[in-house]
Amino acid sequence: MSEIGQKIKTVFGQAAVYKNPNNNEVFIGRNLPSFVKDYLLATHIDLDGSLRREALVEFLDKHIPVNHNAIRARLMQGEVLTLLTRFEVSTNLAGNKTQFQIPEMGIKNNDTLIPQHIVDEYSNDLIDGEKWGIIKLVYIPPMDNSRGYVEMAKFKPFRPLEKLDLDSFREGRKHFSVDEWIDVLLSAMEYTPEAFANKTQKLEFLARLLPFIEPRLNFIELAPKGTGKSYVFGNLSKFVWLIGGGKVSRAKLFYDKSRKTPGIMLHHDLVALDEIQSISFTDNMEMRSILKNYLEYGKTNVDNYEFMSECGLILLGNIPLSEDGFPLSDKYLDELPEAFKESALIDRFQGFIEGWLLPRVTTDMALRDWTLNVEFFSEVLHQLRTAPEYSNIVNQLVSVPNGSDMRHVKAVRRTATAYLKLLFPHITKKEDLDIDEFYTYCLKPAIHRRDIIRQQCANIDRESSFAKPMPAFTLRY
Repeated sequence: MSEIGQKIKTVFGQAAVYKNPNNNEVFIGRNLPSFVKDYLLATHIDLDGSLRREALVEFLDKHIPVNHNAIRARLMQGEVLTLLTRFEVSTNLAGNKTQFQIPEMGIKNNDTLIPQHIVDEYSNDLIDGEKWGIIKLVYIPPMDNSRGYVEMAKFKPFRPLEKLDLDSFREGRKHFSVDEWIDVLLSAMEYTPEAFANKTQKLEFLARLLPFIEPRLNFIELAPKGTGKSYVFGNLSKFVWLIGGGKVSRAKLFYDKSRKTPGIMLHHDLVALDEIQSISFTDNMEMRSILKNYLEYGKTNVDNYEFMSECGLILLGNIPLSEDGFPLSDKYLDELPEAFKESALIDRFQGFIEGWLLPRVTTDMALRDWTLNVEFFSEVLHQLRTAPEYSNIVNQLVSVPNGSDMRHVKAVRRTATAYLKLLFPHITKKEDLDIDEFYTYCLKPAIHRRDIIRQQCANIDRESSFAKPMPAFTLRY
């Protein structure tokens, strides 16, 4: 156990969990995100960090079976199953009922029903979209002219933290220096801080958390393969949806006109479009128009439906590098799909992550120590999104000259706010903030990330205002 691991365990108590890569062997064959694994480990690990392996295996075999293909047969044979699983809820307006599907188990919408009394009891949880929960399933055989179907007989939301004490988390942050807290955050992402060569690498890696913690913060990250992009956005939070390549439609993201249901961006904090080079849109012009409105205002119109959300968007892609590890061209966005090759659209992204500065992930980077429970950590990021104190501090501190480009100003202020939440969550009043630290860790990197977006827009549209430098942001001491 490291010194920082011991400190995390002491300060955060039950919100800490011991990570041992060897423990992951028990999950082989079960594709579970980290926030689920951490819940299971936390409930089966003793205070000394030792795993009650047999008890955990018994729980997994009972509630998260490896053989998904046998689930339907077991249900038809009359077995009642209680599963901890991901499922998708949808409202069937024509049939006046609520249904669900579990694609991994071959259970489809048309074969299911959620009874109305369960929908009424959990009305805030069983809205359309992806869910995690403990569900009891029973098969109802066909009777007379009706079809057989799978009924959700019981439901319990996957919510290990019934209530999060944000003030307690903020108080815990006070026990750590800035450098220590950077290491705490890296370990919460399940990486060993010592595996990073320097602070630049650490802070670039942590930049991935900025869209988690600030509403509608839109970023682009281009990085070589193997730097952990997909893992971070696909495993750390149930509030983030990762789309890994393929066709993406307006119906899936925003609004399905045929079903009259909103898309995934309504119910999540962040949507990550991974392998962006391989993503295509069913209608480039329609998607470009919708995205420009949404990224600017947080709302867009689809026919007569006004879609509104605070969900952020991040584009994740690969970029070819030279032998010295830097991009072959200063036109970073050449690899993006055609729909994104427009300066007016790219200008609506607040920041850029230089993924080529990051190390390639190796087995040595896997954490073996005490750290924050991922479910706890993701809930903290989620709740800090709506905490207003931080943007108030930034607005009080940051000054810009008259005539500054409004998108630059909004982008820098919002990114600096995200940094303040991430690195200094315990600071809720301007008077308590170290101004030099704020400039170094919040304002300066926010300006840099936005400036990269400006430069890339200038590469696309050279005869424009993008050629002008960033506004001269200053601090009010």
